[in-house]
Amino acid sequence: MNDYIFSLEIAVRDYELDSEGIVNNANYLHYLEHTRHAFVMSRGYSFGAMSADGIVPVVNRLEVDYKSALRSGDVMLSRLWVERRGVRYLFHQDIYNKESGQLVVRAVVSIVALVDGQLSRGAELWEKLGLDDEQ
Repeated sequence: MNDYIFSLEIAVRDYELDSEGIVNNANYLHYLEHTRHAFVMSRGYSFGAMSADGIVPVVNRLEVDYKSALRSGDVMLSRLWVERRGVRYLFHQDIYNKESGQLVVRAVVSIVALVDGQLSRGAELWEKLGLDDEQ
């Protein structure tokens, strides 16, 4: 199941901490989104090109399990693998503390694609990202 196809290293920034000195839970959503954007770029596609192609990916569901906390000075490894289910792309995303290897966040982000303003089966985006049905 954890056959990651992309990994990104991200350093915790002090302004992301809450009053308890740990990363505020909302910032993990930014880390997850940043990782998906970096993944798309790593495939030679950009969100600007998507827009020009009339493709708009939209988050339609997000499930996040918080397992442990990150603190100032920590570096994380944000990893993902993706599958297609009907019209949805499911991004399975895990964040680990790089130093300890401890799981920090486990998330599933469901994305649907609008093509020229209409809900699509998603083949256009899947193809542009160079994914096959095994991923």
